[in-house]
Amino acid sequence: MPESRHTKELPASLLTDPEMIDACRERDFARVFRLLKAHAGIYPSMIARRCELTPSRVGEVVAGRRQLLHMDVIERIADGLRIPGHMLGLARREWEAPLARAAVEREPSESVHPPGRLKPLAALPGVEVDSVLALAAGTRPSPSTLQALQSSIEDYWRRDDEHGGETLRPAVVGQLRYVEGLLNSGRPAPMQNGLYGIAAELARLTGWTYFDARQYQQARAYFSEALRLAREIDDHPFMANVLACMSLQATYQDRPADALALVSAAQDQARAASGATPRVRAMLAMREAFAHAALGDRKATHEAISEAHRRFERIREGDPDPAWVAYFDEPKLIVDTGIAYGRLGEAALAEPLIAAALERGDPANQRGRAFHAVWLARTQLQRGKLDQACHTATEALAPAAAVSSERVIWHLREFHEQLAPSREVPAAVAFAARLRAVLPLRGQRTPSSMRT
Repeated sequence: MPESRHTKELPASLLTDPEMIDACRERDFARVFRLLKAHAGIYPSMIARRCELTPSRVGEVVAGRRQLLHMDVIERIADGLRIPGHMLGLARREWEAPLARAAVEREPSESVHPPGRLKPLAALPGVEVDSVLALAAGTRPSPSTLQALQSSIEDYWRRDDEHGGETLRPAVVGQLRYVEGLLNSGRPAPMQNGLYGIAAELARLTGWTYFDARQYQQARAYFSEALRLAREIDDHPFMANVLACMSLQATYQDRPADALALVSAAQDQARAASGATPRVRAMLAMREAFAHAALGDRKATHEAISEAHRRFERIREGDPDPAWVAYFDEPKLIVDTGIAYGRLGEAALAEPLIAAALERGDPANQRGRAFHAVWLARTQLQRGKLDQACHTATEALAPAAAVSSERVIWHLREFHEQLAPSREVPAAVAFAARLRAVLPLRGQRTPSSMRT
């Protein structure tokens, strides 16, 4: 984009405006473009020219009829409009000022600010972290660097299960920017491939935190970025993992046909890989079962469940499982089988499986315990066990309150809606009171049309 080389920097007052910061963080380009017009005099036609977009496309974005999700487009926007990379969750851009000069430019003298007034935000947390990480990116990574990064990812997984991903996300995105800064085509292939793999997992994990927060557009953008990074090193099993995540998200968006297409693509990637272990194949078969169940295809669901169990039985000690699939253990296989039956409405099959897995599950996995308890309550309600269902759902409230997961809260509220025909029954009244006390409504209502 030749013109961007000569583009002036955006006004500091706009870059430090809380509304602009929030719009960039959410990648809400309709707001970003409106703010650019209002505060920097950059009109849609100029945006189109600088970012190599068509004027009609920019107009559709401003009108709210189109979203911009592809990473290459987001990078063109950052470069064409001179929006610092950290504001859009990107690595530092080539055109950004060196750190020393940027620090001077961001630190106006004290005399500019009248006594008793706060200075304009000169070093926002994101900017500060980005600067530190960019400095660190100048170091030469070693095998121990890769080991440390992988250890931190595994810690993120654990903390995500225990506390939810909302508070982890800034750290994960910051580390993603750091790793992207380390990528260098001149490095030895093993080091470069390791860095690409870590960046792909950090992007996938970021997407997962957005999915768990039910912010689906942002999740899809990061999942797509994870696919791009994994494709750079032909990591077919990991691409299958990302596509499986996207398939699960599609079931939440009431797009079962998309869910099936995505998991089919995931299985194609697994078949293309020599490293697709029985555990990976079992996990993918179970995701296929979820998609068929969302479509209401009973026969295909049962076949996919059977395939998942056949694959799982082939697991042997010492299999070269990737770290990211270690979570798919026997309790997870059992509970997912129960959930697949539950999605079909086969509550008599689902209830004992979910109950058994809940007893065996990791007590530290707060989100898993809450999620599975709600599913158990749903199957009990389907079987006419109203009092027991309300008791089980009440037990889900404590772990749900301990973890930041809009997805779990959504399930609890959906269960509450399912109690509507029995809302006057004492058990239902007691559950509703506990739900309001523990998880107060946040000004939003669950669309009843959405399926789990």
